[in-house]
Amino acid sequence: MSQFTQTMYDNAHRSSKGLNTGEPDAPIRHTWAQVHERARRVAGGLAAAGVGHGDAVAVLAGAPVEIAPTAQGIWMRGASLTMVHQPTPRTDLVRWADETTAVINMISAKAVVISEPFMAAAPVLEALGMTVLTIESLLDAAPIDPVDTDDDDVALMQLTSGSTGSPKAVQISHANLVANAAAMTVGCNFDIDTDVIVSWLPCFHDMGMTGYLTVPMYFGAELVKVTPMDFLRDTLLWPTLIDKYRGTMTAAPNFAYNLLARRLRRQATPGQFDLSSLRWALSGAEQVDPLDVEDLCDAGASFGLKREAIIPAYGMAETTVAVSFSECGGGMVVDEVDADLLSLLHRAVPATRGHTRRLVSLGKPLHGLQVRIVDEDGADLPARGVGVIEVRGEPVTRGYTTVAGFIAAQDERGWYDTGDLGYLTETGEVVVCGRVKDVIIMAGRNIYPTDIERAAGRVQGVRPGCAVAVRLDAGRSRETFAVAVECQAFSDPAEVRRVERQVAHEVFAEVDVRPRNVVVLEPGTIPKTPSGKLRRAHALSLVS
Repeated sequence: MSQFTQTMYDNAHRSSKGLNTGEPDAPIRHTWAQVHERARRVAGGLAAAGVGHGDAVAVLAGAPVEIAPTAQGIWMRGASLTMVHQPTPRTDLVRWADETTAVINMISAKAVVISEPFMAAAPVLEALGMTVLTIESLLDAAPIDPVDTDDDDVALMQLTSGSTGSPKAVQISHANLVANAAAMTVGCNFDIDTDVIVSWLPCFHDMGMTGYLTVPMYFGAELVKVTPMDFLRDTLLWPTLIDKYRGTMTAAPNFAYNLLARRLRRQATPGQFDLSSLRWALSGAEQVDPLDVEDLCDAGASFGLKREAIIPAYGMAETTVAVSFSECGGGMVVDEVDADLLSLLHRAVPATRGHTRRLVSLGKPLHGLQVRIVDEDGADLPARGVGVIEVRGEPVTRGYTTVAGFIAAQDERGWYDTGDLGYLTETGEVVVCGRVKDVIIMAGRNIYPTDIERAAGRVQGVRPGCAVAVRLDAGRSRETFAVAVECQAFSDPAEVRRVERQVAHEVFAEVDVRPRNVVVLEPGTIPKTPSGKLRRAHALSLVS
């Protein structure tokens, strides 16, 4: 038996902790022993359907109360799990069906497990010749014992954020999960007896599925889990649950903390929530904006939110989930550098005057992981030299499942190229500047789209997280960019003109270059990945 599965089953029997779901309408708690018993029934149903060791199973479900036993039941059969990206109210369902079919075919899924609110997709998948199993029917099956597993078995095939059209899934092994889980518990000073985890992160995203469902289930930790739709319907459900369950740990991308700060200011009254129990609020999955963190700390102060609880972090599915955490209890640390030297000489030189850029330190690499920075020739760079971030260690995936077959993720020495630009400080802390493919190069200067988007987002009327910088004439001598923003007043000509002018002004003040043009769009227009990240390359048609 692999260490991952054996430990998870052992903890299920010895832990008194459990999974709290169904908030806010129908809260229910299952101990991990009860989850395990339900998983044994799922495993029985999968076995009856012919699912066995080494098979792949796709899952399309939204409720954590169903996903947890389904995932464990799949691992009991020695199979791998792929959470399919879920459609939203704005999703083009025809395109989604095509992409989902491509994913299921790519992983050679033995079966597709499905539940509400996605049951309408079942006839479509069955018509394509796929074996479709409902979670309800699986839970009615006779329970069975788990099959033997190996540390090198694939546990998860995690779809990458850009998995559309040409899908790609990260292969995460049982050994990867064990290594990263152990490193994370050390990095966050996890206490199984006192910590309570609260999460709404989607289970089709690596942070939501691996970090905030699989790892708590593996250790048998107390977990409160709702869905992203619950969060979007009522952002204040998040602090409500932290207060109700005395949550000590949570996590979210930068945009969600930004949204929470706005809701606390506009809709909550001081004392409505007690967030003083929160000691660990991880910010990851997208670049951390220091202004947003400071705004959250200010907005949350009257609710007991401690500044030192905010933990900027760095990670990706290719490293299972986490690469680095900021120091536990240390709060956000900002590295302020000379912006001109950063863009022209690719050096992060500390500065407090003149044109500076404030970047957030993402902490030191976790145990078992190494990080290095390399230049375009692959040579190691010294501290504060800006280059490509590469990662090596036990949590790093061997590679990807793709339509063309297996593709290795590591080079011959085990290094994985993250595609991120950044640097290491003198003390070895990771700082990310942006994505290599998104950087705009003008007159030899590196201009980072996140700086442009942050500036555009400051304009009144621009929806939070809904500004995108689009690279134009990439690779040409006169490369430039455009900016697209979403605004509720997109149909008001006077308001559109105001937003266009102010966005251009703010961007120029930030990066000293004017965009070629600014486009004001209807809400929901800017393309994003299923996990909410901007698809900058896909936004080109919006500004041309």
